[in-house]
Amino acid sequence: MKPELRDSALYRKPISTLLFDMDNTLFDLVGAQIASCVEVARSLGMDDGEDLFTYFLRPLWGFEAHENISDYMQDHEISGNDRFHAACQIYEAAKLRYITPYDGVISTLRILQDKGYRMGIVTDAHSRDATRRLEKTGLLQFFDTLVAYDMVLVKKPAHEPFLLALEMLRSGFSETLVVGDSPRRDIEPCKQLGIKTVYARYGDRFSQTRNFEGADFIIDSMDQLPGILNHVSSHSF
Repeated sequence: MKPELRDSALYRKPISTLLFDMDNTLFDLVGAQIASCVEVARSLGMDDGEDLFTYFLRPLWGFEAHENISDYMQDHEISGNDRFHAACQIYEAAKLRYITPYDGVISTLRILQDKGYRMGIVTDAHSRDATRRLEKTGLLQFFDTLVAYDMVLVKKPAHEPFLLALEMLRSGFSETLVVGDSPRRDIEPCKQLGIKTVYARYGDRFSQTRNFEGADFIIDSMDQLPGILNHVSSHSF
C-alpha cells in the first residue's frame, strides 16, 4: 500500500532530522502490555488478563502504572504486599520480553542512518525504561538522542519535549519530520510548531474509529517512510 499524501505544498528546506515516537511507533507496546497482563493475572490465580489490561486504559494512574495492578487486586479481593510486588516484577519482565520491532523498522532505520539523517526519540516513557526497550529491540544504535519524560517533566502534547530534541540535534522546524502513532500527542503539537508530520496509522489502536487525516503524510508500515522522504526531497528548493 502506498503512503497517503496529505500535503501538496512545496518544502523550503530539505529534511535532515527525523524524530520518532517510540511506543507503538517502533514496536507494539500495547500487544506486549496485554501479554504481560495475562501473565500477571495467571500468577494471581486468575484467568482474565484482558480484564486487567482494561485497568491500564483508565486515565486514573497512567498507562504503565503499577497502581493499576493494585486496584485490580483490591477489586478481586487478592491481598498481600508480597503478591503485589511479585506481580509488578512479572509485569515489567514480561512486558519487556514481549516487545519486538514492527516489521520493516530495523531495515528502514538502517537505510535512513546510511543516508545521513540525524534521528532522535521523543517519548513519554522514563529514560531508563526507554533505554531498556531500545536496547532489547536492537534499536538504540540508530538514534543520536533521546528525550524522555524525566528530562522535561511534561508529557506530550506539550511542546517542550520536541523543542529539547531539536535543540540537542541542532535542527530547525522546517528541516525536521516527526513520525508518531498519536494524533493528539505527536501530530497536533508538531503541526503547531511547523514541523512536518507522518502519522504511523499502523500503531494507533483507534485508527479505524477516529479517521484522522490531519498529518502531512500517513503510513501503514515503517518501510513507507523512505518513499516519503524521497518525495519531500524532490519537492525541496
